[in-house]
Amino acid sequence: MIDISVSGLVKEFEVGKKILDGLTFQVDSGERVGLLGPNGCGKTTFLRILTGEVHPDEGEIVVAPNKRMGLISQIPVYPAHYTVEDVLDTAFEPLHKMEEEMSDLSRRMEAGESDPALLSRYDKLSAAFQAGGGYETDTNKNKVCNGLSIPQDMRERPFDMLSGGEKTRVNLARLILEDTDILLLDEPTNHLDLRATEWLEEYLEKFKGTVLAVSHDRWFLDKVVRRVVEIQEGKAEFYSGNYSFYAVEKERRYEEKLKQYEKEQAKIQQLEKAAEQLRIWAYSGNDKIFKRAQSMEKRIERMRTTDKPKKDRKMSVRFGEREFRGDEVLSIKGLSKGFGARTLFDHVDLEVEGGERIALLGDNGTGKSTLIKIIMGEEEPDAGKLRKGPTVKVGYLPQIIHFDHPERTLVDTMLYDLDCTAQTARNRLASFKFRGEDVFKPVSALSGGEQSRLRLCMLMDSKINLLILDEPTNHLDIQSREWIEEAVEEYEGNLLFVSHDRYFIDRFATRIWMLEGGKITDFKGTYQEYLSAKEKGSAVGAAPLGGPPSKGVPPEKKDKPKRPGGTKNLEKEVNAAERAVGVAEERMYDLEQEIQEASADYLKLQELYQQREALEDELAHLYANWERLAAELEEARG
Repeated sequence: MIDISVSGLVKEFEVGKKILDGLTFQVDSGERVGLLGPNGCGKTTFLRILTGEVHPDEGEIVVAPNKRMGLISQIPVYPAHYTVEDVLDTAFEPLHKMEEEMSDLSRRMEAGESDPALLSRYDKLSAAFQAGGGYETDTNKNKVCNGLSIPQDMRERPFDMLSGGEKTRVNLARLILEDTDILLLDEPTNHLDLRATEWLEEYLEKFKGTVLAVSHDRWFLDKVVRRVVEIQEGKAEFYSGNYSFYAVEKERRYEEKLKQYEKEQAKIQQLEKAAEQLRIWAYSGNDKIFKRAQSMEKRIERMRTTDKPKKDRKMSVRFGEREFRGDEVLSIKGLSKGFGARTLFDHVDLEVEGGERIALLGDNGTGKSTLIKIIMGEEEPDAGKLRKGPTVKVGYLPQIIHFDHPERTLVDTMLYDLDCTAQTARNRLASFKFRGEDVFKPVSALSGGEQSRLRLCMLMDSKINLLILDEPTNHLDIQSREWIEEAVEEYEGNLLFVSHDRYFIDRFATRIWMLEGGKITDFKGTYQEYLSAKEKGSAVGAAPLGGPPSKGVPPEKKDKPKRPGGTKNLEKEVNAAERAVGVAEERMYDLEQEIQEASADYLKLQELYQQREALEDELAHLYANWERLAAELEEARG
């Protein structure tokens, strides 16, 4: 059964710029679908159309009747006096209504009413109330709140007083408690810590309804989705697998299309060369050859079927590294910090040596960013000492980006901060995807992700040997995350980072600092080794963080054996194949002339048609042989 059917969806906000251009796909009942694409490709627009907030210019969306649909990013407006508990209780409104009617019926029966219809109605309501979990609402509510890190004190607070991230978390809990049939997830992990994200993944594994998720969390997509729909230039591309399969398959399709395009271009160049030679010969007065040249040029135009595939350029810049001397990078002894009666961490002792890449992990609010600020000198500890090595130079990308002069344009910001030429500033900005008129925008007009990218761009010029990143991939799309990862991959100095992005952690961490309960567990090893140690119980006894998603790595391709004789023999074979094609084409031209002349002779025409059919088969074979040899020659030339 189809839960969501999307047909020919078109939407444009600027004349001539269609953000959706004939988007067509369907989602079946119980499917787990990931909706991917770079920021600005139309994912959020599609979700707004799906929920009726925006109307399409063309096309239609059909949702299966009697299916309840909930969108995480849409937070309803509640009465001003509503607490978080009140908001969560709205999930049980149908059950509350049943309970009220059951109480009313019970009072009437106690008062002496003996109508059999009353008892029948009460029995039906009681069965429906039990089946709907009416006697387990408090248990279910506590379970969901614990999983999504919604503590009791937060449940007593007014909903309007919560931050945007907290409201999103509460709304997610409400939708889960409603037992929605179709869950629309718009960046559901943005405001969740690792523990809450893992709880959500476990819940979705057991969820029997349909899931359509927009997410930039690649680990989450690997764990949750089973099919990917990518929006490209307003249309849908389909991938039958999780994110890892999508990443490998997308690259394979690109390489295949590029190879097809290059083969087509090589063939066109050969034909163009042959057509040019025919035209030269035709100048001697041979009309047949001239018409053959025209026929070949028409065939060349028909062959131009493959557009050159596009691929975003990789960043061509890297951090300006400073040489590190000595063994000590960072020394922390007896460090303690708290706010009021609450202690974040106490008596922390850590040593960092050269070349280490450390991931600082922990739930939201445990003090990770505070520890980073103490290392950066932005906060003072309550007790203890912190010392950096004498040759350590720090580069810092904070979680919340701040610019002293947000009214300045991107170019001016680079000029003032880096003291470089205008051309150098524009070149550096271009390498971070700030091109054309974008460089004259004020910094205040940039999104959070774009501001992170600009700050990283400015950081690249610094000579550093300790790079500290606080949630570097937060609010970035997958493409932007990959740009940052490329830059960090090139960087060879010390790295300390806070992140909930498990792909990022898995790729870079060689040491884990887990901050929980006011203490830091220091684990020397990769994220995979840390997960294994937790499962075996040798690390601090918390719930396992979940195994790594399987990655769809394609099998290695074996190199083809090289032909003996180098390229000389191949060149002769290609030329011979080209001449054979030319001879066959000349015969085809003569045959076409004969067919025109015999238009009144039915028997002759039948014979000529049979000859043409046989010659077409021969030409197809000759073309295939020519293409194969030309491809082998191209490969042999390297």
